[in-house]
Amino acid sequence: MKIDFLHKPTEYMETVIILQEENGDIEKLEYLPEYLQNAINIVVKEDDFQFKYASLKSFPFIRSRKRTNVILCGIGNPKELDNDRFRHLIAISIREALKLEAKEAYIFTGFKNPLSELHFGHILAEAALLTGYRFDKYLSETKPPSLEAIHLAMELKNPRMFNRGVLEGRIFAEATNLARDLVNEPANVIYPESLAETAKKVALKYGFSIEVFGLDKIKRLKMEAFLAVGKGSKKEPRLILMSYHGNPHPKAKTIGLIGKGLTYDSGGYCLKNCQGMVNMKNDMSGAAAVIGTMAAITNLKLKVNVIGIVAACENMISGSAYHAGDIIRSMAGKTIEVVNTDAEGRLTLIDAIHYAISREHIDEVIDIATLTGAASATFGNQISAVLANNEALLNKLQSASEFTGEKIWQLPLYEPYKELIKSEIADLKNTGGPLAGTITSALFLQEFVAGKPWIHLDIAGTALRDKEQGIYSYGATGVGVRLLTQLLRELE
Repeated sequence: MKIDFLHKPTEYMETVIILQEENGDIEKLEYLPEYLQNAINIVVKEDDFQFKYASLKSFPFIRSRKRTNVILCGIGNPKELDNDRFRHLIAISIREALKLEAKEAYIFTGFKNPLSELHFGHILAEAALLTGYRFDKYLSETKPPSLEAIHLAMELKNPRMFNRGVLEGRIFAEATNLARDLVNEPANVIYPESLAETAKKVALKYGFSIEVFGLDKIKRLKMEAFLAVGKGSKKEPRLILMSYHGNPHPKAKTIGLIGKGLTYDSGGYCLKNCQGMVNMKNDMSGAAAVIGTMAAITNLKLKVNVIGIVAACENMISGSAYHAGDIIRSMAGKTIEVVNTDAEGRLTLIDAIHYAISREHIDEVIDIATLTGAASATFGNQISAVLANNEALLNKLQSASEFTGEKIWQLPLYEPYKELIKSEIADLKNTGGPLAGTITSALFLQEFVAGKPWIHLDIAGTALRDKEQGIYSYGATGVGVRLLTQLLRELE
């Protein structure tokens, strides 16, 4: 999709998007042809359309046998316009243009923009590309092609900053759409080996380093918790190690991104019900977020050092699958009583975290996982749960959340709840039971971070949408890519 700005639009415009402040004067819109001003004024007066925030109206206008689709979008009070509200306005406008099967759209702004031209360009490109995303490769009849170009009709004081923002927004969106593609693929297409092969292709395209360990190497590393989860599947596990070194300073920190990589989760012998299994291809959304983030930070050439790790496997049932009641040993040496085979993601994460700390010598740990139904039940599909042991790192994440619009909410690492994951016959239990599930799962992970600054993101609720809304289409959201990429920008 081409995104640019034009001082003087062409005479004929197929689709026009008007972003106008509440009770604003259409006649003051720069570069909008007078005949369109008149037509819009008539419609606005007849329908008493007041351009309140996120109000939307579209209508056709025919002149000289040529049809122009006009989309009116209210921004409300421009003083209240922030990154997230503006992102949503672009999204609903673009989605309306897509419904009209527009090929090109011209955006006119009738308000004093409080955003910098850098942020304006970033959000415009990001929102347009995220909204235009579709996963339709398996449909016999695909929908018409999406928008090919968006032209911004306005005077820019600093076009270079706008263009830089467009470039950065494009990078954020394309990396997010990469993660969406990975998650939307069914489990018969994306499984541990094919996920690793796809990650190799991404690494080759964007320029970060990658190494993949097979079953024998994973066994030699004694990653027994990770191996236990994958024992029931015919598809062998893979440990995917990605690295990007953008800061050559000898004292520069190395940040570890650990993504949960369950390419399918049946629940094991603690079997999920049918409905619970339908979307379990998305149990590698954390892995997809890490792969997408690695692509984005490499493309942005950030001055950070990052190690991305994914322990990829399937949790299946067979004669070799692990059982409820088993006692397994982690790579860190701690023993774990398996009281629920469906609490499997944390078992893969702890070995990946320990590997990152002990072998890659990372300084800070960030893990991202579709870990608990409790997070989804608590926060729904628009807010991710976050737990952390480091306030400074958490503050950076909060700042990144405000920029990207990916909402987070902190839960406490409540120490008394550690009693819930204590075992009588092993060092730990892999679940604390039905109470405080998101907190106890994080407390379990905390046992393996070796006191390093650490953030845990539970995206169980935010990884999927069951209908299109704003920048999100049906299916995978790509949650975490933009959030982690912006966090790493702030950690440069």
